[in-house]
Amino acid sequence: MALVFEELDFQKTPLGEISLRRRSEPRLDGKILYEVKLGDDFLMSSLFTETEIQLSRLGFAALDGSELDIAVGGVGLGYTAVVALEDPSVRTLMVIEVMEPVIDWHRRGSLVPLGEKLTSDLRCRLIHADFFELAVNHNGLDREDPDKRVHSVLLDIDHSPSHWLNSGNNAFYTEQGLQNLSGKLHPGGVFGTMVQRYPYTSGESANTVYLASKNK
Repeated sequence: MALVFEELDFQKTPLGEISLRRRSEPRLDGKILYEVKLGDDFLMSSLFTETEIQLSRLGFAALDGSELDIAVGGVGLGYTAVVALEDPSVRTLMVIEVMEPVIDWHRRGSLVPLGEKLTSDLRCRLIHADFFELAVNHNGLDREDPDKRVHSVLLDIDHSPSHWLNSGNNAFYTEQGLQNLSGKLHPGGVFGTMVQRYPYTSGESANTVYLASKNK
């Protein structure tokens, strides 16, 4: 089988040069993988998606009720958001993404595997904004409805609270930052995030999902 490698998009952003590429993996019988890089740093690979999937599943398992309003921080390749939309209790889903090219990949449908599935669901809105800026201010996450609260916030952006996509994100990972986010949740609401280490060259992966519930 011929080796396939394609760069599907390459753009400059305020955070650096971002690229989307597609390649076959000979060690997996030629399976096609999608990868996102920011400069030399891997942000996402369709080879490693279980943590994103479990972030949604575990987050919803900790919620009660129906007609839920959900916010996802970061689009990536769409796995966290698409799994959230599989839950029939979701009324609305805001997906907040700081890099406009990533939103564009999904709106172009077939460019990424889950783009069409994500953008065709009328419950979902892709929002071009800095999640961390919205999270630490005193308004809500939805600029169209600053007083709106959500039932869950699922954060899928930084590799960990100490390994940031942008150094400015560190203000969120403080007691005050998390208190500000708590004010955007309904009583009983859930915040979920994860710590991830992917072995793009060698070694074992280590991925952990963390959940916190707001007192009712």
